[in-house]
Amino acid sequence: MKPLSMKPLSLTRCRSLAFLLCAGLASGAAAQDQELKACGGAAGAPAWAAATIKSGGIYRGTVGSLPVALQLGAGADGVGGEARYYYERKGINIELTPFRSGESLILQEEVWTGPMEGLVVTGCLTLSRTAAGLTGIWAKSNGLGKLPVRLSPMNVLGMALKLPPSPGLLKLKTADPLAFLKLNHAWTAQAGGKSVREPLSGIVYPRVLGASAALNAALQDQQLGHAVSALDCESMLGSSDMDEGYDLNAAITYTSAKLVSLREDAGYYCGGAHPDNFSVGVMLDRATGRAVSLSAIWPKLTAARQKTLYLAHLPTEVDAECRDVLPEMGSEFTFHLTPAGLNLTPTSLPHVVGACAETAVLPFASLKADANPQGAYYREFYR
Repeated sequence: MKPLSMKPLSLTRCRSLAFLLCAGLASGAAAQDQELKACGGAAGAPAWAAATIKSGGIYRGTVGSLPVALQLGAGADGVGGEARYYYERKGINIELTPFRSGESLILQEEVWTGPMEGLVVTGCLTLSRTAAGLTGIWAKSNGLGKLPVRLSPMNVLGMALKLPPSPGLLKLKTADPLAFLKLNHAWTAQAGGKSVREPLSGIVYPRVLGASAALNAALQDQQLGHAVSALDCESMLGSSDMDEGYDLNAAITYTSAKLVSLREDAGYYCGGAHPDNFSVGVMLDRATGRAVSLSAIWPKLTAARQKTLYLAHLPTEVDAECRDVLPEMGSEFTFHLTPAGLNLTPTSLPHVVGACAETAVLPFASLKADANPQGAYYREFYR
């Protein structure tokens, strides 16, 4: 694993990328945002827009002839004061900072252009309220290139689902309605139904042939989370000319009558000096789609015992330097199953030794004493 390094961004802007360490990056962005004021007006929004900004109202319409969707304020996550929009043909969020001039709402369009220039104002939307929604103009910060803007309010909560219903999709509808609008469309089955591709983000995720509706919903939600992260990552790259972003390799590693397990390996560069990556193990109940904890199968496999067994089963190719480092690590692992056994991968290593996060395989037979003979999954492994 490589150390995390990203461009500065506010806490609100990184809300969908749960795996990123956003808190340490917020202060630089806040200071820089305060220096940007290219569209005129005073800080804040006119009174008529304040309630909409607080609730995160959603609008759809056009800038010139191009379809767009806009969220006026952060909304459901409880963070007000920001806005964002995207052009539907690209699906990439553009951040907007509100200002006011009399009764006009000015939304300053800000795009990340890389670590050298940072955030740059790329346009100004000047909007007025009408009975039908919002109207106004988009223009460059110098006042040139004016385009008409027409936006109508949307009832996202009332929209029909274009994907099978799943807990994650329903949550996204309220928590991040712009992401819901981007991803609520038909996805593409591949390889005879063994995988599905989300077209806008390009994220591909495996499926289990003959799976229950609940398991399919769980796999869809796993993919949904990565698709949101991929689109957010691309938004944070802004106009950077680096051909980077978010890549996922997910594979089914184990199936049995009651269980399915996967491993997800993601690599991403969302701006900054260096890319990063992470691995996550997934284990699901085939009937219910619910996540299965390690303790549901091996209740005696405590964190301390996991570490002891991990160190005892390190792959032979692990070098001496890593063998010196790994005993000092914490006892936090992600896990997945393969026919060879339980796979443990460290998740608590410091960035500087992230490359030592090798996966160790604990044979099922060696864990029989840690298992619960009365557990629902015992006979998946032991007779």
